[in-house]
Amino acid sequence: MRKDSKLSRMLHVLLHMAREKKPFTSEQISIMLDTNPVVVRRTMSGLKKAGFVHADKGPGGGWTLVQALEQISLFDIYQAVGEPTIFAIGNEQETPNCLVELVVNKALNQAMQEAQNILLQQLKATNLSKLAQDFEYEWNLLGAETEKFIVH
Repeated sequence: MRKDSKLSRMLHVLLHMAREKKPFTSEQISIMLDTNPVVVRRTMSGLKKAGFVHADKGPGGGWTLVQALEQISLFDIYQAVGEPTIFAIGNEQETPNCLVELVVNKALNQAMQEAQNILLQQLKATNLSKLAQDFEYEWNLLGAETEKFIVH
């Protein structure tokens, strides 16, 4: 089953924007993410509506970060990209005719709800400045070995 990587991809893009402090075109972002510029514009539009980025058209234009990393949580971005489904697992039937399946559904629903609540709390508690700090730490830790990583 295919994973929904919108959250991860947009966090990646936003951290590059913050680090480079320059506009990125949809084409540049699409190359970074190995996707189509139309997909980039569609996804970035959610970030724009939420007030995290701004888009300028024409030469020298592109997407720019307009809010401080300290003010943006991972949960904020999760919401801005459309709250992708967290779990790929689910119940065979939501309203089963079998009592055994009903018990199984209740147990799975409870476990998934508890896990989702924990994840969402973690997303709310983590802001983008923490990820930027973690990147700088890893970059400095690797030192001369950083050339083996592509930073785009």
